[in-house]
Amino acid sequence: MTTLPEGGAWSSVRAAISTEDPARVAEAVLALDEAGRRAVARELPGHIAPAKKETAERNPRLSEWSYAEKWTEPMRVAGAGTIAGAAAVVTWLYRRDFALWQRPLDFGPLLRVITARPQDWQADLAVRLALRLRGSRARAEDDSVPLVLELLRRTGVTPPEHDPLVVAWVSQPPDLEHDPLAEHLVPRLCEAEGVGRALREDVVDPPEWDSGRRTWLGALRDAVAAGRFAAEPLVEGCVRRFLRGGSATDLRFFARLHEMLAPGPSRERTHDYLCLLPVAPGPVAELALRQLRGSDWLSGEEVNEAAVALLSRPEGKLVRAGLSLLERAARDTTGDLDDLAAALASAFLCESYEVRERAVRLAVKHAGRFTATGTETVREAAGFLPADLAGRLAEAYGVAAAEPEVIDDFEPGSLPPFEPLPREPFPAPLTDLTGTYASVNDGVVFERWLDGFVRDPSGRPRPGQGGLYRKRQWHRLEEWAKAMLREAAAPGEEPPIPEEPRRAPEPVRHTISVRTPDGDMEVGFGRLPAEERDKIISGLRQRGIPLGNLEHFTEEPPLEAEILRMTVIPSGPWWDGDEEEEPRPTNRLPDPRHVSAPHYAMLLRCAEIHAALKAGTLPPYLLATPTLTSGHLDPAELVTRLEGYERADVQALPADLGQALLRLPREVDPEVVDRAGKLTSEAGAVLVRWLTDRPEPRLRVDWSSSGGDYTHDRQKGGHSPRLHPRVRIEPTGLALVDALLSDPRSWTDEENGTYMHAWRLALPSDREVVAMHLLPHLLNVWARPGYFHEAVTALLSQDGPIGEAMALLVAVQVTEQGMFGWPERGRRLLLNATAADLLPTVECGRQLGLCLRRDVTKMGNVRQALEECARQGAHRQVWEIMTGLLPVYLPGPDERPHSAHTQALSFAIDAARWAKAHGPVPVVAETAALKGASGFLRTARALHEQLLQSPWDQAATGRER
Repeated sequence: MTTLPEGGAWSSVRAAISTEDPARVAEAVLALDEAGRRAVARELPGHIAPAKKETAERNPRLSEWSYAEKWTEPMRVAGAGTIAGAAAVVTWLYRRDFALWQRPLDFGPLLRVITARPQDWQADLAVRLALRLRGSRARAEDDSVPLVLELLRRTGVTPPEHDPLVVAWVSQPPDLEHDPLAEHLVPRLCEAEGVGRALREDVVDPPEWDSGRRTWLGALRDAVAAGRFAAEPLVEGCVRRFLRGGSATDLRFFARLHEMLAPGPSRERTHDYLCLLPVAPGPVAELALRQLRGSDWLSGEEVNEAAVALLSRPEGKLVRAGLSLLERAARDTTGDLDDLAAALASAFLCESYEVRERAVRLAVKHAGRFTATGTETVREAAGFLPADLAGRLAEAYGVAAAEPEVIDDFEPGSLPPFEPLPREPFPAPLTDLTGTYASVNDGVVFERWLDGFVRDPSGRPRPGQGGLYRKRQWHRLEEWAKAMLREAAAPGEEPPIPEEPRRAPEPVRHTISVRTPDGDMEVGFGRLPAEERDKIISGLRQRGIPLGNLEHFTEEPPLEAEILRMTVIPSGPWWDGDEEEEPRPTNRLPDPRHVSAPHYAMLLRCAEIHAALKAGTLPPYLLATPTLTSGHLDPAELVTRLEGYERADVQALPADLGQALLRLPREVDPEVVDRAGKLTSEAGAVLVRWLTDRPEPRLRVDWSSSGGDYTHDRQKGGHSPRLHPRVRIEPTGLALVDALLSDPRSWTDEENGTYMHAWRLALPSDREVVAMHLLPHLLNVWARPGYFHEAVTALLSQDGPIGEAMALLVAVQVTEQGMFGWPERGRRLLLNATAADLLPTVECGRQLGLCLRRDVTKMGNVRQALEECARQGAHRQVWEIMTGLLPVYLPGPDERPHSAHTQALSFAIDAARWAKAHGPVPVVAETAALKGASGFLRTARALHEQLLQSPWDQAATGRER
């Protein structure tokens, strides 16, 4: 130990702190004598701010949280080695100034200075640090847990009784054979709060892919087997933990521990297990039941207590176990069965029809074994049974089946009227183009702006350039409008499109994965047989894939195991220097694969006008400007415009002509067709072909999931459903028409929904096609624009047939719930479609069935939404929706029904009664004909019988509740 002047002691430690190396600080501290340590301890608090500032100056490019450990850890080491009291050291180590985002990489220097201090002092520090532990996230991120555990092990001090300490201990990998803390903390496993949650995922044996991991259950099993710990105290601890209560998650570890220890039946624990049956989580109750089943000393009163407890459980498995216990007790009891009457009465109150029916059979079978007291108990409970079951008890117990109460409070309201968007004459062209070019994101403004610009492109001040010409692609309409104004004001001054930087070659790396009898593994290329290497190299060369890391390899010891399968996984992308140069772009249009088709069509029209302006071939006016605010174009007006083109010898712009054709109504006056036949231009011939043989796109919606494509409606669902709209048409030769009448992308984001409110104006006579373009946005509620529902509702004011796409848009939105769901929007959409007589009800039901099968929505949401719509006047349409839903949603021959299927049938009973529906539904009739007595089948039979009644009989019968 070196004796330094007080000033020298602090100078040496301060210099060590400035090196940002905790190990050097530890060396400097350990070299001090008592006086030097006192001097350093006095200076440390005042050095916090300077140390932080100096570190920031030395690391100017790092954020505060990035350089924090560089100064905090040296300061902590200095304090731990010099501050006198253990309590003061605890405060110093974890003061707020030293808070970190993550645990320090190495607390070795800190441990070194602590262990150099007296043994009693270390023990005091260890206990104080242990009592400081809490369950907060901050404690998980500092080094307190590993430091506490290490100090407790080194000092040998008895750990304090502190729950967070036990939780911290079990959060580390177990080593019960060598850990000196085990003898103190294992007995507290079942007592400390938080242990169950910390070990909720623990298992006895880890899965094969993680076989090297040590688990606590496995360690406890081995320790008990080796005799280091007795099993009985652990079992008693588990039972005490169960009796204290808790969630299934918190008790999962203790249930697994109890099961692993496999205790035999215990008369002393019988009462405890009985207490667990009515209230414990399902797995714990099952565990208790297994223990009681192995007991042969249960009294009749205890059997009755167990049966009553089990029959009150919500789990069907435990309820059935309660009935089995009741039947066994009845069989084994020699005298009267009055002790079992209360349990039997509890079974009558169970929600499950199967359980109640089984209880009635048991009551009838043993009716003669009840005294007057037991018979009265059964008779009183029978009043809660359905009429058909109560009737079976009539002879044996004198029970009179009550008439079902008729309750039907359904009163349909008046359907809210639908007000379609007005179809007014299209406004005049804009004249203030410079002042309005930034507002062309509105569909009507866009058309008026283009019309005004083409009619008079000159004589206006040009807007500022900004970064317009630095972009290789213009995705926004206002960018194209600005470029047109600048070109018109200063022709020829637009700079060329900037070249895209050529991507440097990236090396490709191939990973070789092989499957052998021992499993899958990655191997080096040099370990493969020579013939296999040759095959791989030949295959890569045939596909034009660079050899990359396989071109130069080192021979390695050959793989001895048999190769069952081999996979070559290349990492890319890579660039082949021999590939041809891409042609230089002639315009700034984005790749059509990166924007929605209606958005691309608007950009294509801008690019076409921009190019015509630069070439001096701009027409005197546009053909596609609508004549109505719905986006429609009067066929007679289009013929007039083309007649003007022919008189002026003007060529039609292709995208402008294509957009004009798509805006024509589906029905055209024959006189207009005759006028069009007199046109002599090529555009006139295209118009005639469109008017006489308008192409009708073929539309359908496909689905896929993480497991692949769906091939039929009843196919089981997978994760991550995705829609694939299909729009097919024979190519027309018009780029804009072919772009709009083609398959939309199956995935998208918010950027791809740009100008969605204006899409309907591009296809005013094909609203189902617009709906197809909306579908990729439907399931992505995170990126879907907030006005999405308005874009869908606007289609009700347009023209054209309605099919799968519109039905699916309504089906999904009507049932949406949660943070991004607005239930009233979807219900209003369904009611508007109903009022407009534009709701394809059966198809909408089919789409709802698909959504249910493919985990897009839940039956509870469907029922809630449809019931609300029925009460607002759409009750007939709701029943028609259910006739489309049931054939898709009800389980097929290889599927098991569950509660949601029964819920669907139950709601269908209500909907059919509200609509006074009559006539069988095939899928319901087929289900009703199946053998069985489950609640699902009984509900199907009730619906089928109701549909076979006349509407007047239904009104009189109502609904039993």
